[in-house]
Order: sequence, then structure tokens, then C-alpha cells
Amino acid sequence: MKTSTPSFYNLAWRWHFYAGLFVIPFLIMLSLTGIIYLFKPQLDDLMYADLMQVPQAGEMVSADQQMATVQQAYPQAQISKYMPPVAADRSAMFELANGEQTLNVFVDPYSNTVLGTQDAHDNLQAIARKIHGELMIGTLGDRLVELAAGWGILLVISGLYLWWPRGANKAALLWPRMANSGRAFWRDVHSVLGFWGSIFLLFMLLTGMTWTGFWGAKFAGTWNHFPPAMWEEVPVSDVEARTLNNGAVQTVAWAVENTPMPESDPHAAHNGHAQAPATKASPKVSLQAVVETATAHKVTPGYSVTLPKGEKGVYTVAVFADDPRNDATLHIDQYSGKVLADIRWADYGLVARTVETGVVLHEGKMFGLANQLLMLAVCLMILLSAISGLVIWWMRRPQGRLGVPPLRHDLPRWKTGLVIMGLVGIAFPLVGGSLLLIALIDWLILSRMNSSTRLQAQ
Repeated sequence: MKTSTPSFYNLAWRWHFYAGLFVIPFLIMLSLTGIIYLFKPQLDDLMYADLMQVPQAGEMVSADQQMATVQQAYPQAQISKYMPPVAADRSAMFELANGEQTLNVFVDPYSNTVLGTQDAHDNLQAIARKIHGELMIGTLGDRLVELAAGWGILLVISGLYLWWPRGANKAALLWPRMANSGRAFWRDVHSVLGFWGSIFLLFMLLTGMTWTGFWGAKFAGTWNHFPPAMWEEVPVSDVEARTLNNGAVQTVAWAVENTPMPESDPHAAHNGHAQAPATKASPKVSLQAVVETATAHKVTPGYSVTLPKGEKGVYTVAVFADDPRNDATLHIDQYSGKVLADIRWADYGLVARTVETGVVLHEGKMFGLANQLLMLAVCLMILLSAISGLVIWWMRRPQGRLGVPPLRHDLPRWKTGLVIMGLVGIAFPLVGGSLLLIALIDWLILSRMNSSTRLQAQ
């Protein structure tokens, strides 16, 4: 009895199936949470207008007066961050640790009254961001999302290989045949969306990978370098700026995540180096002085001020701007008010500029509503492609089983496909390791089970 050797097309089909089986739930989750975060400005204004919007009424009180009001309202709390009003009709915000809870406290900068609070980790946007980045389970979730993104790249490559024109009928390659119904229609929808959306999906996956905790951190460490002179005369700690970011909120830009945090000099104010008012009663420079320093250095509104931690901590003024050319990260000595480091777009290397631009496009921030609508279309395209993939698999699955649907074709361009898959595995180590594991399982178990099933059928 003669048995046929599975062609590379069949192998690509199995790998496409494996990748889809793992990736599709993640793609659906990432698309839905991405849509929520994509429209953060509009949703925040709609949901929290009473906290974020204020009537203009004369002059704003100082940042220190606002902070005193918050401290009076929450005497046991530890304030960690201040966000000045982004416009004349907007409130100021303080982030503070209040027992086990992290709160965002909103203050009317004119009347100096507390408008209300928001749980910093238990609100719609924070939850969507944490699910999007780490499934709300920390490091393990981050690794799973990274693995899914890497397998998503394989899904796109194998999908293009399967889509590539081979027969005479090319009617459904660029547009679905609307006259069809059932599985044929869904197959057209899936393949056409996969083709048109492949570049966008690759863009979303690759720009998202730069934020992952394993590959993204290694990538940043390899490419993000700044002139050594920037740190030569500044005392630095072994703490990196990435510690200012967390799953719920981003403080500093990707390009500066692996830069060292400078240290304040407790003796600077007493050695004649003070650049801002510090007194014996209050040896630290005032919060208002830090705000004025940010204004003097032309930092774009929307920045935050992270307060110093410990006696050697620094104030950090940071803005991850809608236009990355306006990014800024300033570290300021808490005693003297001296700017210890000032990192801008001009200091970024080519890779950092490319990544930062990709990230803000990914988040729909760079070109306003037009960028949001484009990314919304991409998310909807990904959702429909994922759902159509599930539908055609369900319709095509072996009767009574959940295995790989049978598919036979000839063997074109198989060497190129293997090389590409190998390169993806090398570029993304988590994907490469899982690829070897699944290949072993496929060879030892699944392919032999399929062969046994075919023999029994004959």
C-alpha cells in the first residue's frame, strides 16, 4: 500500500493551525482591550468629566498648596506623583499610596479642593492596559503575551504562504466572492482579510513586542544607548528608569527605560549649588519649583512629576508625548533643583526614534482621530480574521474530532518557508524554543496519529 509523504504545504497548514489555535484567543483579547485603550481620551472625558474638567476661575494655586490639600485629606498616605493640569479647564492629579490601595486624587487648581478619587489600578483604562500587556498576572502574563505575539508573526507568514496564488482561479485572492455561502464564503473572508491585514498585523505585533519584558527589554538594552558624557558628571544609581513604569500606567518613554536613575546630593543645597528655593525648614526644593523648571525647559504639557524616593532620590519630569518628537525626561536633584539629566528626541538613536514613532502610531496618538480610526479599522480587521478562522476550522474539522483539518497540495517554495520560520525562531527566542517543542510533539505524536487515521480509513 502506497502512502504519500506530506508536502510542505500540508506542514505549513498544520503550523498555521497550531499558531492560530494558540494565538486567536490572544488576538481577540488584544484587539478588544486595544480598542478600549485606543479611545482613552474620549472615554476618560465621558466617564470622568466631573473629575477631570473644571471651570476657569482666576489664577491657579501653586502645586505645593494643592499637595498640602491632598495631604490634609489623606494624612496617612504617601504621595508619589503629580500631574499638573494639561489645560486651563483641566484638574490636577496626584497619585498616592493609601494603605493597600493606590489612588488618583483630582484637585481643582483654582479652588484648591479635592474633586474626587479613582482607584489607579481598578478603572477601565488601567484594567484594559494590564490585560493588554500582562493578562493581569504579572510576569507570566507578559511572557504569554510575548509568546502569542511571536507566534502571531508565524501565523502571518504561514498564512501568506497558504494564500499565495497557485491555481487559475484568482477571483477570491483580493476580494471575497459574495455569491458564495458557508465555508467557502468564510474561507474567502479569512484569506482576503489575512492578505490585506498582514502588513498592519505585523506592524502591531512588532511594535507591541518592544514593550515585552523579555525580548523587549533585551532589544532596548541592545539598541538604546546615549552619549557617555550625559552621565559622566552625574552620580547614578543601579536603578533603571523602567521602574517608573508599571502595567497600569506608562511614565517614561521606551527609549529611556534602560537609562540609570541619577542620585541627588544631600549636601548640594548647602554647598552653594542650589538653583531653586530650599530652606532649613524644608531642605527639598518645592514641587512648584520643579513645575517651573519643566516650564523653563519647555516640556510639553501632559507631563508628570514623580517625587523622590529616599534621601538620594530625584524628581523625574517625564512626558511620553503624542508626538514623540516632544518626548522629555528630566531628572532633578531634590535639594538643589539642578537638572541632572535632560533626555529628548534629539538624543535618541535611529532605532529608538523608529520604535517610539511605531509605538505612538500603534496607540493611535500621533495623528489624532484619524490615527485612532485607522487603528480601530485594523483591530476590527484582526477580530474578523480571527473569528472567520475559527469558523472555517469548525466547519472543516475531522468528523467528531478537534484535530487539524486535512488539506492536500503540492510543494512550492518550501525551502524559503523553512528559512523564514527558522529566522523568526532565532529572532524571538521564546518562539524558537516553543517551535522546537511543538515540532517534536508534531513528529512524535500528532503526525503519526494522523498517518494511523489515514491508514485505518483506507
